[in-house]
Amino acid sequence: MASIYQSIEILSKEKGIDRQIILDAVKDAMVLAAKKHFKTNEDLEAEFDPKSGAVQIFLLKKVVETVEDPLNEVTLEQAKKLDKNAVVDTTLRIARPTEALGRIAAQMAKQVILQKVREAERENVYVEFADRVGELVNCVVKRIEGPDLVVDMGKTEARIPKKEQSRLESFSVGERMRAVIKAVDKTGKNAGVLISRADAMLVQRLFEQEVPEIYDGTVVIRACAREAGERTKIAVQSRDRDVDSVGACVGMKGMRVQSIIRELRGEKIDIIEYSEEPVTFATHALSPAKISRVNLIDIENKHMEVIVDDTQLSLAIGKRGQNVRLAAKLLGWKIDIKSEEEKRQEAENALNAITISGAPISVLLDHGLTDSLVESLMASGVPTVERLGSMTPEELLAIEGVDQEGLEKIGMAVNGYYSQYDQPQETEPVSEETAGPEAEAQAEPSAETGLETDLETVLENSPEGESGGVEESAEETEGGPADVETIEVVQDESATIKNAETEPIS
Repeated sequence: MASIYQSIEILSKEKGIDRQIILDAVKDAMVLAAKKHFKTNEDLEAEFDPKSGAVQIFLLKKVVETVEDPLNEVTLEQAKKLDKNAVVDTTLRIARPTEALGRIAAQMAKQVILQKVREAERENVYVEFADRVGELVNCVVKRIEGPDLVVDMGKTEARIPKKEQSRLESFSVGERMRAVIKAVDKTGKNAGVLISRADAMLVQRLFEQEVPEIYDGTVVIRACAREAGERTKIAVQSRDRDVDSVGACVGMKGMRVQSIIRELRGEKIDIIEYSEEPVTFATHALSPAKISRVNLIDIENKHMEVIVDDTQLSLAIGKRGQNVRLAAKLLGWKIDIKSEEEKRQEAENALNAITISGAPISVLLDHGLTDSLVESLMASGVPTVERLGSMTPEELLAIEGVDQEGLEKIGMAVNGYYSQYDQPQETEPVSEETAGPEAEAQAEPSAETGLETDLETVLENSPEGESGGVEESAEETEGGPADVETIEVVQDESATIKNAETEPIS
């Protein structure tokens, strides 16, 4: 039994686990083994003697006056036989032989001890690494389990799943690497430390090591988006007006960024200057493409539209949409990229949609078109009279429900609809009875030109050289002799005007 105590001491130092945890695990294992060996559900207790290193098993019985549970209770009379000092409401401890435990029981005890040790080890690992998520660590590849890598971090092992590996990288056993702690799980199949070589946090930690301005806080990394093995976009901002944030990260002749690229096995890195303005930031994030303009569609839901020249569209989208996808991750906005031609076409379609297209086809019901024909035309996508008038007879006959007779009705209805705009407007005649003083005033000539016209008409209707016709016409007017003199004067003036018109101008 002394060897058990020595094994506990060695295991405690090797795994870094508290000795008491292992001792409790040994006690629990011995109790389970004893219950299985004695085939009982009685209450058992294990006790470890540190001096001798022996483990003893005791059966616990409660002393009572009347036994109700024979497995866990005993009468005072029976207890006196085993212990003279026994009293009611005390617990009697009866020793059980441990030598009788067989090989199967010992194997079970071993499994329980190992399980308890693993649980304790996971708890220690969780406590140590839970606050170190995102930290850059150095490790060595210990073994390869399928697509996953198991690495040695010193006190514990860590796992790198396939999705956390870069496609440009391949490691062999014994090779050293740098990675970031992605997560720490206490339970589950893959409980333990999970590290990553594909997370964007790795690029940030590498920049912090290579760029002193980032380490001391002069330059701040504001955002980072990465597709491992392809490209990384990182946005930086300077707190000092005299320090160029992008230049500090690039380094002299690109030495700083080149060392990070070598660490990532040739992965491309875009260093972008951060801006609080979404439009400016989007213009920088979509580089190397040149942006024409940016429209903020929905600021609350972070949705923007980027317009680029037709020649810059493929460059802005990137290979398999990688450039715009990384830019959207970097900004945290949804980005729609459109070319100038697409935007123009979209504007034209929107304008056509809101433009009044014409009279509805239902107005032809007043011109002899039947309800069934109207329904057939509307169902086939002919909503207006203008659209119907522009269609050929072949197109109309192709519509379901339109035959030769219907075609004639459609033609008559359309012609009737347009003919109402071609007819001249008729004026209502004014009768003598309805004509009032205002009508008489409008009928009276108010200018000399009107008098000349009336005079010419009178002269044409009277015999040449006879004055009687003129006098009779004058007498019929309400003006009397004074009016005749006026007419004669006007006649002389009109004759003078006619002569002046016929004489040639010298």
